[in-house]
Amino acid sequence: MAHRRFEGKEQAASYWKYRISPSDRLMGNIFDFLKKQKGPPYELALDVGCGSGQGTLLLAKHFESVVGTDVSPAQIEVAQQHAMAPNITYRHCLAEDLPIADSSVDLVTAMSSFHWFDRQRFLQEVHRVLKPNGCLALLNYTIDMELSYAHRCCSQELNQVCKEFYAALHPYRSLHLGATSLTLYEEAYQSLPYPVKEWNECMWDRRTMSLSNFMGLVESFSSYQGLMKEDPQKAAELSHNICHKLMSVMEVTSEDTEVVVGVKYFYVLACKPKED
Repeated sequence: MAHRRFEGKEQAASYWKYRISPSDRLMGNIFDFLKKQKGPPYELALDVGCGSGQGTLLLAKHFESVVGTDVSPAQIEVAQQHAMAPNITYRHCLAEDLPIADSSVDLVTAMSSFHWFDRQRFLQEVHRVLKPNGCLALLNYTIDMELSYAHRCCSQELNQVCKEFYAALHPYRSLHLGATSLTLYEEAYQSLPYPVKEWNECMWDRRTMSLSNFMGLVESFSSYQGLMKEDPQKAAELSHNICHKLMSVMEVTSEDTEVVVGVKYFYVLACKPKED
């Protein structure tokens, strides 16, 4: 069965504010794969588990039409508020029951969402909706992000504090995800019956953001939300202490101080073969 998370209004707002979009380089790899395997015209892209829609927006300039779907009405509402391209529409539905016609989609994406689906049923739906030579992209990133600060050589100290943060959250990780969601994606790659497919388990992307946004990003993860549900005070104290430890290492007094965050992505690309 699918595991439903991140459906509340507060969580949807947090997603839009803090969650990161795939980098231009990663999206470029996806589009290059699609161009090589299928080529134009690019009529329809489907972004499943779209959340608040950051990733969906990245598809808009490449396709005639883009549909984002999510199981959460609150996430869809936030996505619609920020739908800045006229060719994007959003649908509230299950990932395993897509209101999309057979053999109609050029590209299906699931950005940091596939691990919550009923994965076998979802992949069956993907096969149904994809055109021959249509492509699938499953991507995600890990919580073990790395920090660096331009004005001090303190990366080792910063990342020791980050590891402390991640370790404190680990007991609240969903059992559904296992030790790492990377394994779920690798299993999907192995199980896909398509002859043309690619697996990449380590692509680093580095971006600059405020320390407060980094904290908000980690707090949007399911493990932190699990802690929040069990003990809100403990969660707030943990975030407060970690943030102040990071500022102490950086020798700064403002959470608005910018840091460089290294994010490790992994992804699956696959092409549905032409039907006989």
